[in-house]
Amino acid sequence: MRNKVTIVGSGNVGATTAHWIANRELADIVLIDVVEGLPQGKALDLTEAAPVAGFSCRIRGTNSWDDTADSDVVVITAGIARRPGMSREDLVQTNAGIVRNVTMHAARYSPGAVVIVVTNPLDIMTYLAYKASGFEPHRVMGMSGVLDSTRLRAFIALELGVSFRDVTALVLGGHGDQMLPLMRYTYAGGIPVEQLIPPERLGAIAERTRYAGGEIVELLKTGSAFYAPGGAIAEMVEAILRDERRILPVAAYLNGEYGEYDVYAGVPAVISRKGVERIIEIHLTEFELQCLKSSISQVRETLEKL
Repeated sequence: MRNKVTIVGSGNVGATTAHWIANRELADIVLIDVVEGLPQGKALDLTEAAPVAGFSCRIRGTNSWDDTADSDVVVITAGIARRPGMSREDLVQTNAGIVRNVTMHAARYSPGAVVIVVTNPLDIMTYLAYKASGFEPHRVMGMSGVLDSTRLRAFIALELGVSFRDVTALVLGGHGDQMLPLMRYTYAGGIPVEQLIPPERLGAIAERTRYAGGEIVELLKTGSAFYAPGGAIAEMVEAILRDERRILPVAAYLNGEYGEYDVYAGVPAVISRKGVERIIEIHLTEFELQCLKSSISQVRETLEKL
């Protein structure tokens, strides 16, 4: 029996995620949306690409939760996207109602699933999904650090003129403007980037990483990023379905780790079929720890408003 992934929301992020998952032959896919015809049309379009792309998984579009039953992974992308001048926090009230509703449906129809939340503001929506689902916290995670880290990796590779594949990086904290790119844990071909790039340039790259999503929003004018988010989600889905036990930075539930409780924030974690198998606490300098706590404090403030 093949794996099954449901993607809630058939906009750019949802459809692109389906594309990446299909290309990796990870699972049969169900695209669900409230708009009639939208998920059906995108699923059909992707299906018609199968002969030339060479994948064999089945892709279905639907408006009915019945078709999502017994999914192994549920990816929540539903919600309004940012527009120029908006922060992720500006979306909180509208998207909270959407995420709460779809999570309750997802939990009802796929009680054994692992949930990946993508909707912004991501850390807050992940906490909301955890509460609405009734699932154990390790089965609900947010796509934050994987995306933020891949953006940092891209910027480092461009700066050095090297292959993107040879750069590894780590970004912690909330998925917002106070995220923490950790240059001490960033390497190019195993070499610390602090030995390859001057401090002032590293500072500029870190700043660009923090505002990378907003940079794309300003350029697009009418939407937000979807290629990189879709690829990041697919990497998380692969780690879960193939039980890879990969170390990935994700928005995970903290219960004492890094001195924080009852909050979701980006930290390195072992990702497997169980979801977040365990959180890894790395050594942080006093300054880095203060920055992480400041980022998490911003998450708490938005959560309290909600």
